[in-house]
Amino acid sequence: MTIDWNAFTPWSALGGGLLIGIGVAMLLLVDGRIAGISGVVGGLLRPRAGDVGWRIAFVAGLVVAPLVAALAGQSMVPHIDASFVIVALAGVAVGIGTRYGAGCTSGHGICGVARLSPRSLVATATFMAAGFATVFIVRHVLGA
Repeated sequence: MTIDWNAFTPWSALGGGLLIGIGVAMLLLVDGRIAGISGVVGGLLRPRAGDVGWRIAFVAGLVVAPLVAALAGQSMVPHIDASFVIVALAGVAVGIGTRYGAGCTSGHGICGVARLSPRSLVATATFMAAGFATVFIVRHVLGA
């Protein structure tokens, strides 16, 4: 693995991280909610009265933000080195892990770790270790 230092953007990454942190903190402090994507979307699939509006706004923000960035001139061309089948299987695996882990990477990794939740610390360490192991095995053992 190599890093393209000419394309390294620490300031935009810092800005994005700050915006995510502010948004997560505001949702927790103002509404007492955890900004975990799986929980937010899951609440839309099993709606309760008075609990849908903020969830729709949250998901709409996830969809609209890249469009606003594109209008502002930010070039975002995703490149995925995998077939649609592999991406779909990976999505299913993440969904299963989300159910077993009682939360997703955003809920545990951003919100839970910030609150020093023991469950989130273990979950985050587990999914990071699984990711490291998967990349190592796929790239160095299987040679893909």
